[in-house]
Amino acid sequence: MNKKNLIQQLRLTFSDIQLNEHEDGIIKIHAKKEQVKRILSYLKDNMYNHLALISCVDWIKEKEFELIYILTSYLDDKELYQETGDIYLKIRIPRGDPEIETVISVFENAEPYEREIYELFGVKFSGHPRLIPLFLERDYEVSPFRKDFDTRKYVKDVFESIPVIPEEEE
Repeated sequence: MNKKNLIQQLRLTFSDIQLNEHEDGIIKIHAKKEQVKRILSYLKDNMYNHLALISCVDWIKEKEFELIYILTSYLDDKELYQETGDIYLKIRIPRGDPEIETVISVFENAEPYEREIYELFGVKFSGHPRLIPLFLERDYEVSPFRKDFDTRKYVKDVFESIPVIPEEEE
């Protein structure tokens, strides 16, 4: 299926999405969180068989997080690959109760991305089999990648309590 047909089919299949094709060839889809798995499954069945990344943006003034699922194709045909481009599926969820269903059943490699976003932004992925920290060693009052994380307070609380060890004279 070429890009124009895919866009047409997406509009027919998912009537309440916003879909834009940009000059750089990227298709951007804005959808509701309840649609994520259906849209990803549809795209996976139509050449977009690689979840390249899940990212998160903190829109603190809007009191929302935006999750961005970046999809691409694993294709042998380079010309066809250039025709397909990438797809960005963008979902907004509230900051106050950031929760969305896991997509591991569609793309297994979503597992570490979801864990990372959970740890760094506090977004819960319901149904995730192992939603445990991936990188960090301690708990935080506010997840460290949120815009309201107070870096100065964190540095003061953690590092000012470390005693200074005088250097030995030679």
